[in-house]
Amino acid sequence: MKRKLVAMLLLSSMLLTTVGCAKKGESVNADKGKGAAVFDGKIEKNVTIHVLENDTAIEKGYFKELIEAFNEKYKSKGIKAVDANMDQHSDLAKDGPYGYGPDVIYQANDVIMKYAKGKHILPLPVEQFDCYKQVPKVAWKAYETKVDGKTYTCGVPVNVQAPMLYYRKDLLPADWKEKWDENKDNIPDMVQSWKKMYQFSVERHKEDSTKYGYMKSINDMYFTSGFLFSYGGYIFGKNNTDTSDVGLSAKNSAKGARVVNQLASVMNEDCIDDTITTNAYSKLGDGSYFSTISTPDVYSTFVEELEKNYTGMSKSEAEKKAKENLVMTTLPTLPASGDLTDNSTKEIACKSMGGVNAYAISSYTKAPNASLLFVKFATEYKMIQKRAEMLGIAPARKDVAEKVGGVSKQIYKNLDNNDIVLMPSISAVSQIWTPGQTFFTDIAKDAYRKDSEKKYKEIGDYQKGLKEMCKQIEDAITTLK
Repeated sequence: MKRKLVAMLLLSSMLLTTVGCAKKGESVNADKGKGAAVFDGKIEKNVTIHVLENDTAIEKGYFKELIEAFNEKYKSKGIKAVDANMDQHSDLAKDGPYGYGPDVIYQANDVIMKYAKGKHILPLPVEQFDCYKQVPKVAWKAYETKVDGKTYTCGVPVNVQAPMLYYRKDLLPADWKEKWDENKDNIPDMVQSWKKMYQFSVERHKEDSTKYGYMKSINDMYFTSGFLFSYGGYIFGKNNTDTSDVGLSAKNSAKGARVVNQLASVMNEDCIDDTITTNAYSKLGDGSYFSTISTPDVYSTFVEELEKNYTGMSKSEAEKKAKENLVMTTLPTLPASGDLTDNSTKEIACKSMGGVNAYAISSYTKAPNASLLFVKFATEYKMIQKRAEMLGIAPARKDVAEKVGGVSKQIYKNLDNNDIVLMPSISAVSQIWTPGQTFFTDIAKDAYRKDSEKKYKEIGDYQKGLKEMCKQIEDAITTLK
C-alpha cells in the first residue's frame, strides 16, 4: 500500500487495523459500516477478482453464470471476476498472508468469522447494499463482531442453511391416506412426526429387508445436535458467546440423545460412520431410502440422482418427474417425552443447528473496491433469485424468499421462533465437532450391541455421556487458549 494512504488511514484512527495491502503478507486497514476506510468508492481498474465459491455452485453452473454476468456488466472498467481455483475449505488465515488467498470468499458464518478475529477479512459498509433491509437481523448478527464496544459487520448473508427432510413422495404406501394421515390434512404423518417416521421405518424394512425409512449418518454433529437443542441443550452460554459454559448436556438434552439412539436402531450399521452421508443421494434416488436430511443447497443433486432412475425419458421429462416426486420440507416434531415408542400425543418442535452463508472480502486483496462491487452484484435480487432457482437454496433476502415461496418461508419462521440455532460465530466452535462426533458414533454403535453389552440402558447413561462430551469440549477450548 502506498505510504500516503497508510498515513491517511492511521490518522483516521480506524479500529480494525492490520498492516497493508499490495505487498505479500500485508492486509488492508479498514473500518466498519458507512465510510469504511478502504471502501472509498474509487474502483480499481484493470484488475482480476479471485472468488472462492462453494463446490455445489461451481458444479451446478451457477458460479459460471454469476461471473459471466458480472464480467459483461463491468468489462468496460477492466474488472474481471474469476474462479479462485482453490479448495472451498482453503484456509485464508494461512494462504492470505503469503499472497495465495482469494479476494472474495463465500462460506458459512462459523468459518468466515474465525477470520474476523485475526483481522483476515474486512469490515464491510453493509448499509450501502440493496439487500441490507431485506436480510433479517438474526442473519446479520451472525456476522457481527465487537471491538472496543463498536459493532462491525464482516459478511453479506446469501442463504440460510438448516437441515431439511427430503423424502420420496412416490414411495409412500398406496394406502397412506387411510393409514398414515390421522389428522386428514393430506400430509403423510411420518414426515410430520419423528415418532411416526420411526414406526414407518420399522414397517418398511420389515416388508423388504433392502428398504429403509429414515437414513442418516448419526455421527454428523451438525445434523444430530438439533435433537439435543430440542430438549434444552445449547452450545455456549450467553447467546453462544460464553465458551466457559458448554451446555450440550443441559436440561433434558439426554432425551434427545435417546431419540438419536432409537433412530439409529431402525437404520443399518452404515449410520455409524459417514457411509450414509456419502450414499444418500444415490440411495434415495434408487428407492433404497425413503427419506434423509440435508441442507437446501443440495436439492439439485438429489434431483439429478433421482433422474437417473427414470430411463426411457428425455432429460426434461426425467427432471420434471424427479421434482414431482422429491419433496423437501421442514423437520418433523418430536414427542415431549423423548421416547419414539411413547403413545402419548404431546409433541414439541424439532430444533436444528443452522448457519448463514455469506460473502466476505479478504484483508489481503489489492482491489477492495472492485471486490465490494462484486459482492454487491452477487447479492442483488436477480442473482440471489437465480441462485435459488438453480441450487434450491433458502435465500437470506426476504423479497427473494417470498418470491421463491415453499420451505424458504418456513425457514424464516423457524428462525423467528428460535427453532434454528445458528452456529456460534466464534473460533471455539471448531472444538465441538470431534467430541460430538465421538459421542454420537458411540450412540449409533450402541444400537447394534448385544443387550448385555449396551452402554446406554437408561436416561442417566445418556446424561453421563453428554457430560463427558462437554468436558472434552471444555478441555479442548482451554488447550486452544
